[in-house]
Amino acid sequence: MSRYFPNRSFLVLTVLASLTGGLISCSQYSTRPISKGYHNLNAHFNAYIIARDQIDAAEQILFKTRQENYNQLLPILLPVDSMLVLPVKPQLDDAIKKASLVPERHQNSKWVDNSYTLIGRARLLKQDLPNAIEVFKYVNTKGTDENDKHEALVGLMRAYVEAGDYPNALNVAEYLRTQPLNKVNTRTFYLTKAYLHQRKGEYVTAVGILDATFPVLKKGESTARLHLIAGQLYDLIGQPNKAVDQYREVLRARPTYDQSFYANLYAIQSNGLTGDQKRVAQSVATFETMLNDRKNADLKDKIYFTMGLLEARSGRIDQAIRLYSQSIQAAGANTTQVPFTYQEIGRLYFEKKADYPKAKVYYDSALALLPKQSPDYAAAVTRKKTLDEFVEYRNTIRTDDSLLTLAQLEPAALDKVLEGVITKREKEDKEQAALAQQIVERASAGNFNAVAGATNSTLPPNERWVLYNPVALSQGRQEFSVRWGNRQLEDNWRRSSKESSESVAATNSPLNGGSAANGINPNAALPTTNDGRGSVAGPETGRKAQKDALRSQIPFTREAQVQANQRIENALYKLGKLYKFQLNQPADAIPTFEQLLVRYPNTLPKPEVYYLLHLSNEQLGKASNWKDKLLAEYPNTSYARLSGRAVAQSTDSEAQAQRIYTAIYELYKANNLTEALARAENAAGSFSGTQVEDKLALLRVMLIGRLKGVDVYRQVLNEFMRDYPASKLLPRAREMQAAANHPTANIK
Repeated sequence: MSRYFPNRSFLVLTVLASLTGGLISCSQYSTRPISKGYHNLNAHFNAYIIARDQIDAAEQILFKTRQENYNQLLPILLPVDSMLVLPVKPQLDDAIKKASLVPERHQNSKWVDNSYTLIGRARLLKQDLPNAIEVFKYVNTKGTDENDKHEALVGLMRAYVEAGDYPNALNVAEYLRTQPLNKVNTRTFYLTKAYLHQRKGEYVTAVGILDATFPVLKKGESTARLHLIAGQLYDLIGQPNKAVDQYREVLRARPTYDQSFYANLYAIQSNGLTGDQKRVAQSVATFETMLNDRKNADLKDKIYFTMGLLEARSGRIDQAIRLYSQSIQAAGANTTQVPFTYQEIGRLYFEKKADYPKAKVYYDSALALLPKQSPDYAAAVTRKKTLDEFVEYRNTIRTDDSLLTLAQLEPAALDKVLEGVITKREKEDKEQAALAQQIVERASAGNFNAVAGATNSTLPPNERWVLYNPVALSQGRQEFSVRWGNRQLEDNWRRSSKESSESVAATNSPLNGGSAANGINPNAALPTTNDGRGSVAGPETGRKAQKDALRSQIPFTREAQVQANQRIENALYKLGKLYKFQLNQPADAIPTFEQLLVRYPNTLPKPEVYYLLHLSNEQLGKASNWKDKLLAEYPNTSYARLSGRAVAQSTDSEAQAQRIYTAIYELYKANNLTEALARAENAAGSFSGTQVEDKLALLRVMLIGRLKGVDVYRQVLNEFMRDYPASKLLPRAREMQAAANHPTANIK
């Protein structure tokens, strides 16, 4: 044996030397097969797979824990949110570290591009968009595998969408559209592009792309969700039949219970739009089944809401409001649906019943709960602003009318009215205090269910404690503002010395026989300077103090009466314009303007009022002499010119006007704005009655916006809409007005 030992030792040494040499040669910069194989193995199993699985798991967690708002259009892809990602942030950070090991230690492996893409995905989920974009760009520039580059470009497109950079996202999409994508990249590209068009509001394109993606998707919760979104998109573009088909597909795609529930509800709503009365009739039985299903105990508010929606679409407005109210009562602690229900009730009162005070109350309640990121939020704020103005003007008229009426009463009659006001207020205060005490006693006795019943929306609104009744709270805020104006929270805030003239002007009072402080509470009382329960000196002294405070608001002096009449005159003028333009109610504008002229025949805006009366009657198809009065009494005003602008012009005048307009427009396109505006101002008078008069007027508005800023732009836009109510450019002007009223508007 000993003679073979040296040979064995030599063999072992040779093997060890070979292995050592091989390992030494496994540099990450080496191109030798052994080196590349070694680094591929380590990069794949010790870094890439671990990082990939961590990111996949994080995405699954985010998908499973998502909070869907089924009252709105669901996003095709879950938007990235730095707050929602916090639970999986450590997992993503670790994935980034693992993926970073590949380019750090395994440069010659084939997993470098994939690892960079994983880093980009993780940063995208963390909403670290600038770094995600840079990583995806790097892979596209330095990558060696076309599929990896395409995957990075899809990620880049998604990052641009999340950043709101839609032009760059579209550029990437156009490039990818021409590339031979593999199956996985094709699916991801289609979904990302559909998401891009959805974010841009291009719903027709979005649902078309989404529809083309379904054949390559597997059945499951995520696919059921996409079918639900496709149905919503078809509803939005006015194709309810296709929407119903998509909702049926939800039920075939292994949905969750919530998905199937909302698919059924949405299908019923879409059937109501198709006009298929047979399907609508079947919905009644479906609603009964859904309401009786115990699994839907916390979803009854959605069912009642859908029932109300169908009633509203059928023109049964009162029935719809009743069902919407049931939806609010059934909501309980889950208020997700409630603001949208308030908004629908407000819309019905606004559009169908023209009951603007009630509409205001419901819009107030809706905005108190409506998420600011909701697509409906801006429109609701705009409508609420209009309603706020309406209530303000109407309350000013009624309040000052009441005060002027009270000022004419004999002392004994006035004293009797004030006594009635104070008595009524004390009764209301006692009723609210008794309800509050009842709730406290129930809570003290441990009857928490009874307390919940008294405080939540399960009781009718008039039986709920005011602090748990959103409608009553909104009404209370309105009444406070009318009585006191804007007050800081501080000691002695009710002292009369703190009241400005504006708050005194807005102070409410009852008419002789009852005047509305607002449309909800027709017997709202005047303000007091104490708590309404008597002072320390005794009830009679406290009552006298209240009466003195009420009397101090009445305009007994000549000067105070003049100021009250000025407020009424201004409110009538503004209310008439609000009826005419914002509310589009010429039938209400006419008596308002006529009342203004009767009560204040020398009102300053008399020519404009004549003109608006002429337009309102013309809009209703009624004959009137307001145009003749305007031309006879104020022939040299701009309103007289506007009322007669339809006078025929000669062919030469039309041709000249067209040439001047074209020259000004060319200056505008060349960005020579100052010169263009000067020419537009000079040419305005000579364009009267021509076919391009309104075109030049709108071009002037655009020039002013570019040169003089947003505030002036808003003003001249309003003037254009007032002066050219029949112009074909009015829809364009309304779009410009909506953009100008946006909080971030910047014309320059």
